[in-house]
Amino acid sequence: MDILAQRAACFPPKLFVADMDSTMIGQECIDELAAEVGLKDKVAAITERAMRGELDFAEALRERLALLEGLEVSVIDRLLFNRITPNPGARELIEGLKAAGVRCVLVSGGFTHFAKPIGELLGFDRVVANRLGVVDGKLTGKVEGDIVDADTKRRVLLEEAGDEVERSVAIGDGANDLKMMEVAGLGIAYRAKPKVAAQADARLNHASLDSLLVALLPRA
Repeated sequence: MDILAQRAACFPPKLFVADMDSTMIGQECIDELAAEVGLKDKVAAITERAMRGELDFAEALRERLALLEGLEVSVIDRLLFNRITPNPGARELIEGLKAAGVRCVLVSGGFTHFAKPIGELLGFDRVVANRLGVVDGKLTGKVEGDIVDADTKRRVLLEEAGDEVERSVAIGDGANDLKMMEVAGLGIAYRAKPKVAAQADARLNHASLDSLLVALLPRA
């Protein structure tokens, strides 16, 4: 069932903040990287537990990324071309929101090597994600700088929203998205893990992402 509970103060929104993996795109990028070294099942199991809120996100990210040390960074371009795809309605949603003057921000616990081209493809105004460590064209197995976690996502939303946080919308699928969804004027769970769906203001489980335009934007 898709449930969209509207709050009058939110509409039309001025800010839309979205998670990337399994929200705006259909894949978990770190799992696809792990497939390149034959470890997809192992890494995907850790990813699933982290998204359910059963593991600390930062520690789970470090554990998974360490398994990818030495992987050629050039495989990312191939993955972007062959295996990473936007979820149905993602492009149309961002296009429609931007046409209505809504600022759109992609904030991901994934990596800029994926998030920047995906953000550009979909039309986001800003992209925030982790920076992969790379030396001599190979992954170091570490993140450069601070990890983009739930607190970072919350901070980005509040920073972008300023004094109009009630006019913000956040969408995500995993436990790492809960803090930004909680402070947003409207938090939407997209095909989300049970813990996230239970706490969200709204749920989108079946319809395409662009169906949100009907709920978020005023009709002419």
